[in-house]
Amino acid sequence: MPQLSKRTETFTDSVIRRMTRISLKYNAVNLSQGFPDFDPPKELLNRLAEVTHEDFHQYSITWGAQNFREALAEKQSRFMGRRIDPNGEIVVTCGSTEAMMAAMMTVTNPGDKVVVFSPFYENYGADTILSGAEPIYVPLYPPAFNFNPDELEAAFKQYPKALILCNPSNPCGKVFTYDELKIIADLAEKYDTFVITDEVYEHILYEPNKHVYFATLPGMWERTISCSSLSKTYSITGWRLGYIIAPPHIIEVAKKVHDFLTVGAAAPLQEAAVVGLRFPDDYYRQLQAKYTEKRDLFLKGLDDIGITHTNPQGAYYVLLDISEFGFSSDLEFCEVLARDVGVGAVPGSSFFREPVNHLIRLHFAKRSDTLNDALNHLADIRNKIPARKSVI
Repeated sequence: MPQLSKRTETFTDSVIRRMTRISLKYNAVNLSQGFPDFDPPKELLNRLAEVTHEDFHQYSITWGAQNFREALAEKQSRFMGRRIDPNGEIVVTCGSTEAMMAAMMTVTNPGDKVVVFSPFYENYGADTILSGAEPIYVPLYPPAFNFNPDELEAAFKQYPKALILCNPSNPCGKVFTYDELKIIADLAEKYDTFVITDEVYEHILYEPNKHVYFATLPGMWERTISCSSLSKTYSITGWRLGYIIAPPHIIEVAKKVHDFLTVGAAAPLQEAAVVGLRFPDDYYRQLQAKYTEKRDLFLKGLDDIGITHTNPQGAYYVLLDISEFGFSSDLEFCEVLARDVGVGAVPGSSFFREPVNHLIRLHFAKRSDTLNDALNHLADIRNKIPARKSVI
């Protein structure tokens, strides 16, 4: 038999999704895969119920239904501070996962290089490899997860075709400052590089941090492919509604890539989501307040237990330091944690290029009673998982 593709030889299944299956196996509180356990806004659910009895059950326009693109353009124009053309500067995709893949295939050729900050969401490396490109990893240094400008320029000196920027960042919760983004922008201009942004957590930030859209920096609109989705903002991760915003000459290519990848996003869900895109600004202020309350509750609980952790500036993830338990494998630790403590987490090694095995990722996009339940389980962690003695 002929050999299968070599592209995926280094791949495993998604560790994040695997940990959800392990959580289900042991009936653990699932704080691994980042989806909420509370309902979307009732306005979206009410409209979805209406749409099931209306004529939205066939293909919409491949690159997104007209009214969806118009509502999205109106919202993003307001937040990005520049007019977005719904007809020439948007492609609607099947979640931000497809948006990132389509963006990568739009700008890279086999053999190109792509800069990826580490830690990173696990799909970025896979997207690069599936596109035939080669990732160049640049470390972010804890606890603030800052980058070294000299190390970043060393990566740019390899003349990469693109850089991937997740802001706010999954998994570390970093919000890049304007000055940090300006360093990236200056290097992108100097070395003639595209920047592909993943801004899915654009509305989940904690004071005093502010989100700066990379495309709005001076000179960056023409070389930025902005990717995001409705998943986190409206608690509809299963609807798989994402999008790319970029200049028309980039969008024309992205349309073709998207068309042959998935044809189009679900028409009924696009129609139902329009109402959410037209929410007033007060919705996003309330969203920020809600997640700030969840973050404060969860971090205080971890502090009370005495577990060392990061303090996210944005998104809804926290990294826990498990060094005290003496495990050489964070994956094994997460399996034991789900089985013996009853909490599902993701091993940090799945996010780092560096040999990091002492961190695990939890998320707090859950109801307060779910978070309290998880904290109650974690309170007994040292009894349930005794520290292993190091062997010399």
